[in-house]
Amino acid sequence: MIKRNLGQVADMCGGTLAHGERDSSIVIHGITRDSREMQPGQLYVPLIGERFDGHDYTAQTLAAGAAASLWEEGIPIPEELADAPLILVADTLSALQRLAASYREQLNVRIIGITGSNGKTTTKDLTAAVLGTAFRVHKTEGNLNNHIGVPLTLLQLEESTETAVLEMGMSDFGEIELLTNIASPDAAIITNIGDAHMLQLGSRAGIAEAKLEIASGLRPGGALIFNGDEPLIRERLAEITLPGQTELVPFGSREDCLWSAASMTLNADSATFDVVSPRLTEEEQEQLRGLLLPVPGAHNVSNALAAIAVSHRFGVSAQQIREGLASVTLTGMRIQPVTAFNGAKVLNDAYNANPTAVRAAIDLVAELDGYRRKWVVLSDMLELGPEEEELHRGVGAYVSPEKADVLLTCGTLAQYIADGASPAFAAAGRAEDVRHFENKEELTAWLREQLSSDDLVLVKGSRGMRMEQVVQALEN
Repeated sequence: MIKRNLGQVADMCGGTLAHGERDSSIVIHGITRDSREMQPGQLYVPLIGERFDGHDYTAQTLAAGAAASLWEEGIPIPEELADAPLILVADTLSALQRLAASYREQLNVRIIGITGSNGKTTTKDLTAAVLGTAFRVHKTEGNLNNHIGVPLTLLQLEESTETAVLEMGMSDFGEIELLTNIASPDAAIITNIGDAHMLQLGSRAGIAEAKLEIASGLRPGGALIFNGDEPLIRERLAEITLPGQTELVPFGSREDCLWSAASMTLNADSATFDVVSPRLTEEEQEQLRGLLLPVPGAHNVSNALAAIAVSHRFGVSAQQIREGLASVTLTGMRIQPVTAFNGAKVLNDAYNANPTAVRAAIDLVAELDGYRRKWVVLSDMLELGPEEEELHRGVGAYVSPEKADVLLTCGTLAQYIADGASPAFAAAGRAEDVRHFENKEELTAWLREQLSSDDLVLVKGSRGMRMEQVVQALEN
């Protein structure tokens, strides 16, 4: 974590010490924006939100042991803080971001920024696991991937950190550009272009434009590692100017991709595949045959290719790549295999959902064999904008009788998923295998009565739908 005296912190964030040199030698040990999570010796950053003002908690935070606090100019300093160690700044959020950017420049660390419509967190976990076999690695914790979370993550880095893997999320134009300019990555990964945030960005082309903002902050000579199977990325790349000497590294199935997978085998718990790349020596190529990835799905093999590409660029050996992938532990609710109350296999993919991610999960179900019945349980996909009905119907049409035995849906928008799937199931004489429920409780109660021990169940929905509750009910 950052350890600097207040004089240095003031210079780094563009502030001034409220009491001049008197407090300049006070040393801070880390940053907090939450008075409830404050550790003694930290610098408190009072952020201002729509319904709160962190300045209201400054006094109690300092009394509890904080070393000092930022304070926004223009806000009167109460009498109880008249003698407190404060750094005056024009805007506390901007000061936090500026402090993080300055700290990043002082560290001898290589940073990988990761964005994409789907797979950011999984790719972060995979990349950190592989790099961790060779370097001291720090990665984004939880969902600290926005304009506040990325600066806080940078300020968590120890001076000894050698590589940092930062997830970068967004919901509108300009947000990724801000994050990449703060983090100044040595390499950037774009996992894919999906349908998430259509409400804000208007089209998949707009999503591609927003995701490619990550390239603007690349350090000279950096690498942009991107999904080469996505034409919108390639089209947009032809229209933008990249930082000097940026290397383009596509991964995917097209012939011109530098990193590809072959001989792929998938099951409900894992995948195996061979890595194919002109960047590999014959010996490395041999060592990267039959790689075990303890995560299911062809889309996760694609995520693994991105992790392999950046790790190989940073000098990680083929054997270390193999070991890192095999040992990865993923953040929860991303196609997480769990066992139901009766022994059935449940794939918990309830963290989030958009049409691209749902189709990938359906493909996984279709590819898996050895189950008596395969159930797909879906709920609403949120933030899809004016085309939400059409997009839900399209996902329903994608769930053909050949890919799943039964489709269950719940939620207002998910009714359109059921409507989209019904014609194909009816034509196959299986109209009863598409069922819509008004709520999760009704769905779960019915499913528990029908489920056999040798069945497979996929559960997926947007974060706001909390579909993990269905998984928990099936477990219990």
